[in-house]
Amino acid sequence: LGLLIITNLAIAETETYDIDTKHSFANFMIRHVVAKTSGSLNEITGVIQIDRDNLANSSVKAKINLLSINTGLAKRDDHIKKEEYLDATKYSDITFVSKKVVANSATEGTMTGLFTLHGVTKELTIPFKVLGFGADPWGGQRSGFEAHTLLKASDFGFGWGLNKDAPIGDEIEVTLLIEGIKAK
Repeated sequence: LGLLIITNLAIAETETYDIDTKHSFANFMIRHVVAKTSGSLNEITGVIQIDRDNLANSSVKAKINLLSINTGLAKRDDHIKKEEYLDATKYSDITFVSKKVVANSATEGTMTGLFTLHGVTKELTIPFKVLGFGADPWGGQRSGFEAHTLLKASDFGFGWGLNKDAPIGDEIEVTLLIEGIKAK
């Protein structure tokens, strides 16, 4: 009986949240000529398993659709999706599957997992913050998360930013703003 109670407590501590694609964004900035340009990837799907009492027991599985890129200029978006840059027709998805979470506090930590972009999979560690949990106006429960990371396009087979005089840089600053809806 004691083992059953402990097992039930462990199960009850982990909550499942589906990523709300309407309220989640992957924002990016990249050097363009001598300044920076920015945009968002607006179609993120996936599942977050979170243990509020022990973040180390949490996990994420997410997918970002590169075809959802939005820089505020449709002509530029179409150009970026082409083979010379993102090749989004061939490699339409970015994926991340966590393998390990390290909690630095009750609301901050790092998540290490397999990150796939442009057909290349690399292990990536991303620092994150838990922004909070609460009721939404529709009778559901929400969660909020924020993460920041820096990617090198060349690590994923892109060559457009390797020349120091290239109009586009190699480093991509990424901010993830994720809202989850508690699964029923």
